[in-house]
Amino acid sequence: MTPKDPFAPQLDLGFEEPRHTRRIWPVRELVGQVRELVELEYGDVWVEGEISNFRPAPSGHVYFTLKDADAQLPVVLFRRQAMLLRFRPEDGLHVLVRGRVSVYEQRGQMQLVAETMEPVGAGSLQLAFEQLKERLKAEGLFDAGRKRPLPAFPRTVGIVTSPTGAVIRDFLNIVGRRHSGLSVMLYPVSVQGDSAPAEIEAALEELNGSGLVDVIVLARGGGSLEDLAAFNSERVARAIASSSLPVVSAVGHETDFTIADFVSDLRAPTPSAAAELITEAQHKIAEHLAEQSHRLERAARFQVLQARQRLTRLPVSRTEGRMAALLHRLEQRLDDFSFRLEAAVSEQLRRRQRQVAELTAAVLRHDPRQNLGLARERLTASRTRLDRSLERMMHGSAARLSALDARLHSLSPLAVLDRGYALVLDAAGGLVRSTAQVAAGDKLVTRLADGTFTSRVESTAHKKTSKK
Repeated sequence: MTPKDPFAPQLDLGFEEPRHTRRIWPVRELVGQVRELVELEYGDVWVEGEISNFRPAPSGHVYFTLKDADAQLPVVLFRRQAMLLRFRPEDGLHVLVRGRVSVYEQRGQMQLVAETMEPVGAGSLQLAFEQLKERLKAEGLFDAGRKRPLPAFPRTVGIVTSPTGAVIRDFLNIVGRRHSGLSVMLYPVSVQGDSAPAEIEAALEELNGSGLVDVIVLARGGGSLEDLAAFNSERVARAIASSSLPVVSAVGHETDFTIADFVSDLRAPTPSAAAELITEAQHKIAEHLAEQSHRLERAARFQVLQARQRLTRLPVSRTEGRMAALLHRLEQRLDDFSFRLEAAVSEQLRRRQRQVAELTAAVLRHDPRQNLGLARERLTASRTRLDRSLERMMHGSAARLSALDARLHSLSPLAVLDRGYALVLDAAGGLVRSTAQVAAGDKLVTRLADGTFTSRVESTAHKKTSKK
């Protein structure tokens, strides 16, 4: 077949090539479809890398970046999965993460939604153990100088352990066989599980405050690192350090080391060894029972592990997975809003603080105490002027009153009497102004300045007045 010459003239036959219809994608639809394809293709992956930009959210979710020398990948670990971690994630930690690749639609960003995480090179419980050990050691809780010797002749021993385990039976067997006069007070607690650290802490506090025991033994049979997790908790370690009584740690077997062993005043290889240290007795039977307990615990863990594996293989409906993924995306979006709200509130608070500072400065510039001082000075001056004016008015009124009194006294008829005159009154008390008003024999009363006297008229003489 002859190849087509690209430079040969082309014949126009009147036909047009079909045009392809252009599809326009909404951003949400395109990102959503990409997310579904990514989740379908990478629904269960293991990714190894180094943690950086580690940031826990108030909701309990954990956000960080998983990176290596050439790339990085955002990771979100939701609250339910984060609570199951046995170690504390931190920047720089090399981890292996299992999860599914997804897309956070609000940012159009690919991310890994983690399900489990474990450190590379060490188990999670071992890593948590080492982290706590280093922190408490730096605080001085392991120093030999703070450890106290056991009492030589204790009267009562308080033992904190499970009331149904082999530990308490072994302990009581040795104590009863070797030191029958030693009293043992049992404080029952859970020695494993989520509630164990709080129960152990409460037991140590109550035994210290009771005044009934001389030494405390913290005991538990052997087990794996997971079984001994309660005795590797920070809560129990600080309760032991705060104890005013000596504490003997008798947790696990001789090869088992816990945080409680390092903080306690004395470490016994086993609970039975603790009884031997206190009573100086043998404990061979106790070792055998502890070993049997250990084998039983391992068998139980094996059964639990098999049950978990069977449960993991059970199919989960696609609908439930989609709903869980949607819920996780909404929770992540809520965390995003929470961070933005926190930043906005902080900025608003700073702005309000600046306004308060400016108003405070303005108030200080117009201090009302200065105006109050000036008003007080004016009030004092006005009061002084008022007092002086009242005093002058009183003096003037007194002077006028004295003048009126003197004038009134000068016009009083009684004052005329002081000059030697007298008033003559008839029997009816009327004033006698003329001799024509009396007749011989009338009784008259004469009033002088200093008193009165009575007289009788013997005769009268009338003075005739001439009329012109």
